[in-house]
Amino acid sequence: MHELSICQNLLEQVEQIAARNHARCATRIVLSIGPLSGVVDPLLRQAFDLLRPGSVAEHADLDIQACPVVVLCTDCDKESEVPINQLVCPHCQRWQTTLVSGDELLLLHIEFLTQDQPENVNHLENAHV
Repeated sequence: MHELSICQNLLEQVEQIAARNHARCATRIVLSIGPLSGVVDPLLRQAFDLLRPGSVAEHADLDIQACPVVVLCTDCDKESEVPINQLVCPHCQRWQTTLVSGDELLLLHIEFLTQDQPENVNHLENAHV
């Protein structure tokens, strides 16, 4: 289950970001996961639940947003959203495409409580997990 090591890396990043921003705890973590990333959502959630006790994200909600598979056709130069098992250009039916999105695993956003303030403070962070 490689989701466990992915979640360990995620929590390390959250800890570092929280420390840089003098945060007490994370309240929400938002990820973007593509269907071609190889990450299984339920397994990542299980790993998160297993690893978060004692961390800055102990009480955080994990919000996982699916991103679409998008290809760029190298023949007609059009960008299109496609099914995960059909990376063919829907405009010209050519298979010469480049993957634009759909294989990523990104940390999009963290909400946390700072040391100084009791209210939520939003912190945007785009990073590969």
